[in-house]
Amino acid sequence: MTTEALGAAVEELLRPVIGTALSGGAGGAAALEPLVREVLAALAEGAARRGGPVAAASPADLAGGVADTFGSARGTEALGRLTELLAHGSADPADPACAAHLHCPPLAVAVAADLAVSALNPSQDSWDQAPAATVLETLLLEEMAGLVGYDPAEAAGVLTSGGTESNLMGLMLARDRVLGAATGRQIELTGVPRAGAGGSLGSAAGARPRILASAAAHFSVQRAAALLGLGEDAVIPVAVDSQLRMKTGALTAALERCVERGQLPVAIVATAGTTDTGAIDPLRECAELAARYGAWLHVDAAYGGGALLSDRLAPLLDGIELADSVSLDWHKLGWQPAAAGIFLVRRSETYASLARRAVYLNPADDEEAGYPSLLGLSLRTTRRADAFKIAVTLRTLGREGLGRLVDACHELAVAGARAVAARPRLELHGEAGAGEPVLTAFLFRYVPGASASGGAAALTDADAVRADEVNAALRRRLLREGGAVVGRTELPGEGPGRVRLKLTLLNPHTTVREVERLLDAVVAAGTAEEVA
Repeated sequence: MTTEALGAAVEELLRPVIGTALSGGAGGAAALEPLVREVLAALAEGAARRGGPVAAASPADLAGGVADTFGSARGTEALGRLTELLAHGSADPADPACAAHLHCPPLAVAVAADLAVSALNPSQDSWDQAPAATVLETLLLEEMAGLVGYDPAEAAGVLTSGGTESNLMGLMLARDRVLGAATGRQIELTGVPRAGAGGSLGSAAGARPRILASAAAHFSVQRAAALLGLGEDAVIPVAVDSQLRMKTGALTAALERCVERGQLPVAIVATAGTTDTGAIDPLRECAELAARYGAWLHVDAAYGGGALLSDRLAPLLDGIELADSVSLDWHKLGWQPAAAGIFLVRRSETYASLARRAVYLNPADDEEAGYPSLLGLSLRTTRRADAFKIAVTLRTLGREGLGRLVDACHELAVAGARAVAARPRLELHGEAGAGEPVLTAFLFRYVPGASASGGAAALTDADAVRADEVNAALRRRLLREGGAVVGRTELPGEGPGRVRLKLTLLNPHTTVREVERLLDAVVAAGTAEEVA
């Protein structure tokens, strides 16, 4: 078969197959345009049909509807029908009554920028797959390093899938650096030595590695310890105060106990913005203790890093510039579509154990000739150009514009907490006068009938059990009825009475009155559950 005949055969093979147009090249935009219009129309139709923060349906009913549409949508109608289904069946973080999680409504400009990335599909694992995007990510990371307080010329970093991946990377480098120095081994090559195995540095070489993190730290710290071969038991939870901040005295005592027991403090994980209350650990004190005990300091600022955008709130993160590594998530308090995680280290030489060379991606002679590679900075190979949407957003709004959004959400949370305190059937978490939100989240609960007038101190064990049941049930009622998406968590400790509801306010366009209506809906749902 001639080349011309083969080409004609391929063309004929694809002719009856719909949806084979590509999004790249000079003709890609024209192919995308009608499809994007169809998606936008379906998004609007699905949102209108949903009519609120979440579809009014039980999980089983929603699953049935999804299965029916998935099974029947075919051909040219598939895009529109499935998009409408997704919009109808999504929890919409742009709705004022959708306030459960660190689940932000993305800025339209960021979504538009992300569409360009999806259409062009650059992959960050080699320069020849992403020439411009490689440079943009490098420039963005230099800017982010400066925002944290690092010297951009000495720092290094990478875009990640979020805080879980970033925390894993920070603790991996901590393991390799601190445990490697103690054992005289290259841990990434030889693996984690078993406790008591001995080594070139005597007893320290066989010491059990330990990671110290607050009792309110993110669960990904334990997951990272497991993945790194240290075991979840290597993570020592440090006591927190009533606002869920790590106690400096408790951290000091835990470090002293490690030394007394012949254990090796590999890392201290300080949280800058816990998922429940936005609490920020004492970062400067944590840095001083890490330096004193030879531990790596990793700051999980996946949530609280957004405060760096605000002149008013940035001082809350005093000391973050002393950390060895930092996690940031701009898909939380940065209004980016997921994923938009960032991992940074203060000194680029500490990145050494992650360095990798693959001859088909980043050969040494290419780099010597001026073709840079980001491969050795990431745990992933194929990786989207997630830096692009952040870069576009920063150039569009600037730090000042994003800072105003942060301030608006913080002020909304403060007003929301005060509205809770003004409602007799609701009880704000926190000591008197200390319940004001640190960032944009706060905890509270509905107090059932007879116990409401006396507050928490008046609750018997039976009352506390009942309060837990009612709060858990009223949240599900709101979901089932499509009225609101409210968070649920539990305070550290043991016994009943620890269930709390949570509002995480990330929509800067939400009004105080809309938050008040949401709280009224919580009260109404709690009352209905008591009757039920």
